[in-house]
Amino acid sequence: MTDTATLPDGYAISADPARIDAARVHHWLSTDAYWALGRTREKQDAAIAGSLNFGVYEEASGEQVAYARVVTDRATFAWLCDVYVSPDARGKGLGVALVGAVCAHLDPYGVRRTLLATGDAHGVYEKVGFKALEAPENWMARGNQ
Repeated sequence: MTDTATLPDGYAISADPARIDAARVHHWLSTDAYWALGRTREKQDAAIAGSLNFGVYEEASGEQVAYARVVTDRATFAWLCDVYVSPDARGKGLGVALVGAVCAHLDPYGVRRTLLATGDAHGVYEKVGFKALEAPENWMARGNQ
């Protein structure tokens, strides 16, 4: 599964859960992602097991260089989260390509709404159609904010 219009040569995107390098993903998120600092491996493994998972891989080496996961009922709602591009692979458009491929993967389900939260990557998500909530006063959250 790839969006060849935006994915740079030499990379592939896959939704095959067997390709996810769970140890690498845990390391990235628990040590370098402000939203997941300190997340345990057990918690990350449970998150992976309960989600749709996507990876970007260098075709030559097979090495995973980016990750995203989606929590969804595959019918009405999706939550895009844990989007991460390895620091040495940033600046190549991999994040935009990954998010675009995730959205394309969800389209056939007819999901009405896909949400995400970001503190610093609004521009990435805007490139694939995300925008600020039109009526944020209608939304509520329970738990840590």
